[in-house]
Amino acid sequence: MTETTPNSIETTRLLLRPMRGDDFEALYQIFTDPQVMASFGGELFTSAQMHGWLNRNLAHQTEFGYGLFSVIRKADGMLIGNCGLEQMIVEGHAAAELGYDFRSDTWNQGFATEAACAMRDFAFTVLRLPQLVSLIRVGNLASKRVAEKVGMRQTAELERYGFRYWQFALESREKTSERAERPAPGA
Repeated sequence: MTETTPNSIETTRLLLRPMRGDDFEALYQIFTDPQVMASFGGELFTSAQMHGWLNRNLAHQTEFGYGLFSVIRKADGMLIGNCGLEQMIVEGHAAAELGYDFRSDTWNQGFATEAACAMRDFAFTVLRLPQLVSLIRVGNLASKRVAEKVGMRQTAELERYGFRYWQFALESREKTSERAERPAPGA
């Protein structure tokens, strides 16, 4: 991992730390939960799919110096989800996606919003990324609410891998300030 990835990020109730191979079992419980997977409109992961997903995320951390973090509830030390950044191509453009997945028994307690806000701040202040996007399956109203609470706004609806997604985006304050300081064309 590069120097930009901290050992951990702490919030009031959560510890976000880089994902590790030994997180497999806790993450597998999330991706084999019918309620969680219904929010994606997908099938439950097999063990092989989970290993592939975890290995891709660990490789992403190594390549980019950041990725998905395991989210640990400080009150009991339980891994309750993941939240982080994934570099991807969206509609032909490189983008850092802010994503999150949580155990269904932790939903509606503000954990996803708390973790996503911490990751947003890390992305803009430490990594100095100019923009974040989130791709949310059409109909996933809970994830849509989290994106809105983070400050994102819906910018598009698109198709990806045969599924419809809402695209949400948020620019860093620096990027917004730069655009505001530029003179209007023809001025």
